[in-house]
Amino acid sequence: MPHLAVRDLSIHFPTDDGLVRAVDGLSFGLERGKTLGIVGESGSGKSVTSLGILGLHSGGNARLSGEIWLDGDELISAPPEAVRRLRGKKMAMIFQDPLSAMHPYYSVGKQIIEAYRIHNDVSKAAARRHAIDMLGRVGIPQPDRRVDDYPHQFSGGMRQRAMIAMALSCDPELLIADEPTTALDVTVQAQILDLMRDLQREFNSALIIITHDLGVVAELADDILVMYGGKCVEYGAAEDIFLTPEHPYTWGLLSSVPRLDREPTERLKPIKGAPPSLINIPSGCAFHPRCPYAAESGERAKEEVPPLAETATGGHLVRCHLSRARRREIWENDVKPILETT
Repeated sequence: MPHLAVRDLSIHFPTDDGLVRAVDGLSFGLERGKTLGIVGESGSGKSVTSLGILGLHSGGNARLSGEIWLDGDELISAPPEAVRRLRGKKMAMIFQDPLSAMHPYYSVGKQIIEAYRIHNDVSKAAARRHAIDMLGRVGIPQPDRRVDDYPHQFSGGMRQRAMIAMALSCDPELLIADEPTTALDVTVQAQILDLMRDLQREFNSALIIITHDLGVVAELADDILVMYGGKCVEYGAAEDIFLTPEHPYTWGLLSSVPRLDREPTERLKPIKGAPPSLINIPSGCAFHPRCPYAAESGERAKEEVPPLAETATGGHLVRCHLSRARRREIWENDVKPILETT
C-alpha cells in the first residue's frame, strides 16, 4: 500500500439549495519522496480534497465516505482526536494565504514554537532554538531577530517561507501545499518552488501540490491528477500528462498556458464557458457542455458518466467517451500542432 492511499473519497455538503458534491469518488496513491500535482480550475474540488485528508471537515456538516490511509492508519473512521494528533507530526499543510492562516496577535516564532512543542516534549528554550533554525533553513535572513516579528512585518514571500518552516517543524511524512505561490511575483515563486524541492529531498516527505498553474506542477510533480467537477478526469505520470494528454479538459488547460521559450504566434485559447456548479453538475460527462468533441459521442456524453479507464500507457487513466484512437488522432492533428506554435 502507498504511504498515502485515497480510495473512492467523496465529500458532500448539504445546503438549503441542494447537495454540493465537492469531491465525488476520488482515488489516488502517493509514496514518500514523491510529488503529486492536483490541478484544475477553481471549484473543481482540489482544496476540499486536501482539507478532507487533514481531517479538517470533521465537526461541520460535511458528509465523507471512502477511505484515506496514511502510513497504515485509516483517517475517515478514526476519532477526530486521533487525527488531530497526526496533524503537524505526520501530515501538515502550507496554506494558500499565510497572512490569514497565521495568527496576527502572535509572533511568527511563537507560532512555530507552539506547533513544535505540541508534538515534542522539549523546553521553550529548545523549541525557540529549533524555530530559529527552521527560519534560517527556509532562507529568512537574521532568523534570530525575525523570530520575534509578527506576520504583518513579513513580506509575502517571507510569510510563505515562515509558513513552510512551521509546516516542516515536526518533520511531517506528508506535506500538502495549497496554491503555495499564489500572489507572489515570478522571482519569488521560483525561489519558493526551489525551496520546497530541496526541503522535500531533505525530509523525504510525500508532497501534494494543489494548483491551477500547470507551470508549477511541471517544475515539481512526479504524477499529476486533473480534477473537474469533483472527479478525476485524467491521472498519470507528469511526462505522460504533458507529452501525451488524452482528455479534452487537459488539452484546454495546456492551451491556456503561455510559453516563454518561443515567440508567440497566436493568442492563447481559453476553455470556453465556466466550471459547473457543484450543486448542479451536468449529467453524463460533466465536461460535455464545454467540450468541443462531445457531439462525437452522441447522447452518451449527456447520459453516461464515462469510467476512469487505463490507456495503453500503464498507469495513465482517462475519463472520456472518445475512443483512445480518436483521442490520439485529435491530439496529434489538432491540439499538439497549436501548442507547438503558441
